[in-house]
Amino acid sequence: MLYYLFQYLDKVMDVPGTGVFQYITFRSSLALLLSLLLSTIYGKRIIAFLSRQQVGETVRELGLAGQNEKAGTPTMGGIIIIFATLVPVVLFARLHNIYIVLLIVTTLWMGTIGFIDDYIKIFKKDKQGLKGIFKVFGQVGLGVIVGSVLYFSPVVTVKTDTASSKIFQQTSQTVVRSASMEEKSTVTTIPFVKNNEFDYAKILEWIGPDYEKWAWLVFIPVVIFIITAVSNGANLTDGIDGLAAGTSAVSVFALGIFTFVSGNIIFSNYLNIMYIPHSGEMTVFIAAFLGALIGFLWYNSYPASVFMGDTGSLTIGGIIAVLAIAVRKELLIPLLCGIFLVENFSVVLQVSYFKYTKKRFGEGRRIFLMSPLHHHYQKKGYHESKIVTRFWVVAIMLAILSIVTLKLR
Repeated sequence: MLYYLFQYLDKVMDVPGTGVFQYITFRSSLALLLSLLLSTIYGKRIIAFLSRQQVGETVRELGLAGQNEKAGTPTMGGIIIIFATLVPVVLFARLHNIYIVLLIVTTLWMGTIGFIDDYIKIFKKDKQGLKGIFKVFGQVGLGVIVGSVLYFSPVVTVKTDTASSKIFQQTSQTVVRSASMEEKSTVTTIPFVKNNEFDYAKILEWIGPDYEKWAWLVFIPVVIFIITAVSNGANLTDGIDGLAAGTSAVSVFALGIFTFVSGNIIFSNYLNIMYIPHSGEMTVFIAAFLGALIGFLWYNSYPASVFMGDTGSLTIGGIIAVLAIAVRKELLIPLLCGIFLVENFSVVLQVSYFKYTKKRFGEGRRIFLMSPLHHHYQKKGYHESKIVTRFWVVAIMLAILSIVTLKLR
């Protein structure tokens, strides 16, 4: 909203200094600062409100040190993250941008699913929360919306041949002239590979010469799978104080770098990567989201004053997935979100191996002392602060390696 006000003041009223709002870097900085302030200042009030409503966490008997002390700690703290993200976005982002619209829809959609799940657990006293099938329906529904918009919207285009762009200085500004046109495409990026573009449509080449118009049959299911997997991975990672918010902040920061360079023709030309018009605006959303996650850590670090609940974890996973897909870096998710992947995989391995050994030997056996993986280390006697810090270090290493893929091919 402020973006449009200052645009009016600059273009119509010619007020000096108001043109600075045209710059993504300036608006992203304001979004980051405001989200930090909102999450830290108003976060305390939201926590107090949740406490008055007796929105306390019900702790299962897991036999973990310090677990019982967490009973009664306010949950649904994801409201803080959503609030501190959306307010700066509404104020500083271009709300007509298709990517910003998708991210706002994702935030509200996944936040609503998580809120319903937390509400059932807390107020309906049902520890299972929202039935898994309904969660999946919600995730699939969002995947269909995101996939359809990215595939069918004429605004969503890419330009892979950035090397053909001519960049030169004219007066005081940089001018870019493109030799090749932007186009609709289902192309994505394969990390660590030279000439690393892959088109999902190629999977359907066997259909015939018109195979490209059926590419949505591949693209949309891929989007659904990624959103479902990443949101569930974030949900499983939210098990000890500060783990999900901290590791997510690292991944979001890396995605911010990808988004900024992919949405800038100069940087994309220099790095010889795919240029995605209008995607740079997502940097404003990412800055607000990053500030909200860091601000939330003020209250979620050990010992936590609030838990994010499914309201936060499902929202975080959904946003990260949509960001990665929009910037054509979804194939990098196993590396960038390696913590989510390992947490998810540890549960799958544990359950599968238990069922297999029970069927074969009559007695279920386990690979880990407990899953997800962070509980395994708790069982081994590690303090949760040490586990969280080490997971953060691993997340930072994975993020750096992900960023390196911009040049390492």
